[in-house]
Amino acid sequence: MATPEIPSADRFQPVVLEGRVVRLEPLTIHHHGALCEVGLDPELWRWTTSVVHSASDLRAYIEAARRGEAAGSALPFATVLREGARVVGSTRFGNIDRENRRVEIGWTWVARPWQRTAVNTEAKLLMMEHAFERMGCVRVEFKTDSLNERSRAALLGIGAREEGTLRNHMIAPGGRLRHSVYYSVIDSEWPAVKRALESRLARV
Repeated sequence: MATPEIPSADRFQPVVLEGRVVRLEPLTIHHHGALCEVGLDPELWRWTTSVVHSASDLRAYIEAARRGEAAGSALPFATVLREGARVVGSTRFGNIDRENRRVEIGWTWVARPWQRTAVNTEAKLLMMEHAFERMGCVRVEFKTDSLNERSRAALLGIGAREEGTLRNHMIAPGGRLRHSVYYSVIDSEWPAVKRALESRLARV
């Protein structure tokens, strides 16, 4: 059996992903002010391992994401409404593994007024489409805190399969030992997942 070809590095460069509702554009420090307007809500960071309480914390968060991009392990995005160009959150590809043709989608937050709208669903569709159809990935994975029931339901809702729990996987702010639940979509599942997401978005 032939060894699968490793996708070229140019498939993993910063890119703009645009849908009907949202545009995902490469995250830069220029987004800092707009993100501060919507991103200093403590509830947004309840289940993350990032500590973001202030504008300086959010600046450090962006700078860390940019360091991951420079190292080739991440592609962070600002989530922008197409109508009005309002920045409403952030997301990213992380743990990029070209050799094994997989990426993680995560570090996602959407400001509360735009939660439970088409924003996150379309962003996930755009990112998975890019991962499978342009990056050449065979696996897209997600992880979340085992206690974050809303996130777990949302991942099942977009068609990801629950795989299992890594116990004592991370240390959350305050010292709590976090169990992380992993989910994935693989390339053979992607066509059906894509059709379901497109159908869901057409009803919004």
